[in-house]
Formats: sequence, C-alpha cells, structure tokens
Amino acid sequence: MIESLVEQIEARFAELERQVSDPEVIADRRRYAEVGREYRRLQPAAELAAEWRRAVDDAAGARELLDEGGDDPELRELLSSAESRIGELEEEIRLAMVERDPNDDKNVIVEVRAGAGGEEAGLWAGDVTRMLQRYAERRGFKVETLEARDGEYTFEIKGDGAYSVFKFEGGTHRVQRVPVTESQGRIHTSTATVAVLPEAEEVDVQIDPNDLQIDVYRSSGPGGQSVNTTDSAVRITHRPTGIVVSMQDEKSQLQNREKAMRVLRARLYEQALAEQQAELSADRRAQVGTGERAEKIRTYNYGERRVTDHRIKLTQHNLEQVLEGELDDFTAALQADEKRRALETQAASG
Repeated sequence: MIESLVEQIEARFAELERQVSDPEVIADRRRYAEVGREYRRLQPAAELAAEWRRAVDDAAGARELLDEGGDDPELRELLSSAESRIGELEEEIRLAMVERDPNDDKNVIVEVRAGAGGEEAGLWAGDVTRMLQRYAERRGFKVETLEARDGEYTFEIKGDGAYSVFKFEGGTHRVQRVPVTESQGRIHTSTATVAVLPEAEEVDVQIDPNDLQIDVYRSSGPGGQSVNTTDSAVRITHRPTGIVVSMQDEKSQLQNREKAMRVLRARLYEQALAEQQAELSADRRAQVGTGERAEKIRTYNYGERRVTDHRIKLTQHNLEQVLEGELDDFTAALQADEKRRALETQAASG
C-alpha cells in the first residue's frame, strides 16, 4: 500500500518538475501558477517519500549483512532505527497526502462582531481584529479593511493559502479580564464572534442582478451625524436568501458597492458550501453560534496570561504574544488535528 503511494508521489512530482521548466507552461501564466501551487503542495510529501526510500534501503542493507552471519551491534542499531523511522514515515506520508480542502488556497473575508458583554464585548472585538490582522501580516499576507465601526469589523486577507490558516479562527472567542470601565476590579467575561469566509470569484457564484435590491444613502459617523454630503453608502439585499450587506467606509459609492458585492459573494459561496456539507465548520452559523459565553473555541484569560483552545485542549501562557498575532502554535496543532481526523475518515470509508 505505502509502496504504491510513494510511487504515485514520485511520478507526479517528477511530472510537475518537468512542467515548471516547460516553456509552454511558463508562457501560460494561469497554468504556470497552478502547476507552481501543486508543486509546492506536493514537495513535502516528495521529500518524505525520498526519506522513506533511503530508510528502506538502509534497513535492507543492514538486514542483508546480518543474514550473512555478522552480528555487529552497530548494524542491529541501524536496522532498528531504520525500521522505526519507516513506520513513522508511513504515517507522515499518509498525513501529507490527505485530500486538502479545495478552499485552502483562497483569500478570506473575515467578519468580527461583538458578542455577549456589552461595551466590553465591543472593545474585545477590536482586540480580536487587531490580533488576526497582526497574525496575517506576520505570515506575509496582505490585509484590506472593508468595514470598521464600533464592535463590527470586516476585512479581507489576501495571499496563497490564507484560508488554510485562518479557517480555524472562525467561532466564538471568549475573554476573561477586568474591563477599563470596571471601578470594582471585577473580572468580566465577554465574547466576540468571528466568521471566516473563503472569497468567491464570480465563476464560483452566479448572482442574478434581478435578485438584488440596491439602496444608497448617506454615510453616518458617531452619533448619527452625516459624514458625507452625497449618497455614497450602499446596502445590497439578496432577495432569494435575505442576506443584507452594507458598506459605507469609502467616499465613493462605486467602491462601497464593489466591497459589498465581494462580501455578498463570499457569504453566498459559504452558504452553498454549508448546504452541500452541513456537518463541516464552513457553516457560518456553526462557526459563529449566538455569541453566548458558553459557546467558545478559545478563551483568553488576562489574570493567568492563559490562552486555551478548547477544540484541541491546548493551553499556552503567552497571552501578550498571542494578542500580538503569534498564533502559529495553535494553527499548526489545529492543522495537524484536521489532517488526522481526515485520515481517520478516509480510512473508515476505504
């Protein structure tokens, strides 16, 4: 079984290596980008396959020498370590070849909203937004703010593999801390909800213009005062689903409309995915829940400098660094957990 899988990896990787240097492929920008992405995705598995080959050769060589009558302790140690490594590599190769989420390479649109906890929840939504944006920048992604107002933030994260990193941030983030506004120094619990939507291209979602109701109005700032003398704010209602998207941060009606359409496409795409695979976390309602304190993916405790991810039971005592966007350990553990669960599902269905 593993021999066959290794052969498949070797053959496909050799073909991709040939294609990345093929002038015809290089001349086709879209095809070249696709080949490059697949090459990078397969490279870790190809390296593991090469290491597996070396370990198998080492074990066979040691076994042959021992069979010829030698009883060298070093040979026995080499055979033992090679066989042990072969077992580990087989598991690693299977994990590396687990079918990826087809959305993993997409850009993402992230929506952060204040949940339970009043004014403090609004402040926490701002902190979560800052944490996620810092993380995106640290990973080399580009962040574009689509909407920012008290307790409500929408932004796009652009870059290869953005969804594969940020899909794990969807859900309710709970904070336990003493609010600045609390004179008694009591610990307050509040939440912010995060929805992570894979960005949809026009080819992914067909929207009939006749299904849209588009309203324009004047942007309003704090206290409701008009910050614009023209009708630049845009509200788009998708009649068949009832989804409503409003944008008012740009001074141009055209820009607000373009941003609103991007968010609408992402929400419709995510809804279609959720209908196809209701059990997956792509379901926005499953990600967000109601924002109640009991529904949480992660808790941030200021008093103990503790961050706990409840899905994988991982706790770290580096709250300040996490809030500055150092989420790599959580992402790596969640990605490994996702792969293992996918592998179990694959084994059960096979």
